[in-house]
Amino acid sequence: MTSTPVPVAPPTPRRPRVRRRRVDRRGWLFVAPFLVVFALVFLVPVAYAIGLSLFREQVFFGGTTFVGLDNYRLALTDPRFWESFGRVALFLVVQVPVMLLLALVAALAIDSARLHAAGFFRIVIFLPYAVPAVVATLMWGFVYGDTFGLAADLNGLLGRDAVRPLSGDWVLLSIGNIVTWEFVGYNMLILYSALKVVPGELYEAAAIDGAGAFRTVLGIKLPAIRGALVIATIFSIIGSFQLFNEPNILRTLVPNAISTYYTPNMYAYNLSFGGQQYNYSATVAIVMGVITAIIAYVVQLRGTRKGA
Repeated sequence: MTSTPVPVAPPTPRRPRVRRRRVDRRGWLFVAPFLVVFALVFLVPVAYAIGLSLFREQVFFGGTTFVGLDNYRLALTDPRFWESFGRVALFLVVQVPVMLLLALVAALAIDSARLHAAGFFRIVIFLPYAVPAVVATLMWGFVYGDTFGLAADLNGLLGRDAVRPLSGDWVLLSIGNIVTWEFVGYNMLILYSALKVVPGELYEAAAIDGAGAFRTVLGIKLPAIRGALVIATIFSIIGSFQLFNEPNILRTLVPNAISTYYTPNMYAYNLSFGGQQYNYSATVAIVMGVITAIIAYVVQLRGTRKGA
């Protein structure tokens, strides 16, 4: 007599244990000092300036009163603010392309193997950037002076006031010359650094295809440093809207040609420290900061877009 086998249930598969990933917070310990400093020197001042812009000082009763966005409406209809903004916008449109073109030509020349003593020229072109802006402006101020310096000597030699770099019609161009002299080397170094990381295989392939120097620049070098050009352009745009040292120092020489609101930064500075209008000064600074950020962001999007 045979026994019927008893069916055995298959073993229940064990569920794999899900190990919880431990969050390693040690990285925050390394970035904590930067975050603290960043909050103290950037976030807190910006928040304080925004708070100031929402109030207005009462002239007759003393103290301040909350006015909301009234200061911003006043700034957007302020003719002095828009005159100063239009001046730096004109400065940007003319000076920035000239400066970047000179920096690009210098970077390409130093990167080429045809320029002798490339290291010497690299140092010489970069050296003006090491000069503080105040010192550079004073140096050029002595050159531009109508009663002393090179311009005065030329006028004395010619017997008339033929050269007047600090006159009302030429002072903005003179400031642009100072800024260009200061920052060509800085932008040249950015572009030159980008050129040094271009793979050598691309140059070898171009040489095999029979591409000349000009074709190599257009087909390889310029596309390869496009990102660096965008960065240099953004830095130059921000620097143009922050124009302050050069006109503020030259104003002592030609107060009639350079007003207290010659640039937006000068306007905000003189409103605060000259007119004691801290609330409206903060408003002008914030409006200018927002405009600068928007323009820089648009340039970044346009410059980093593929196929643009």
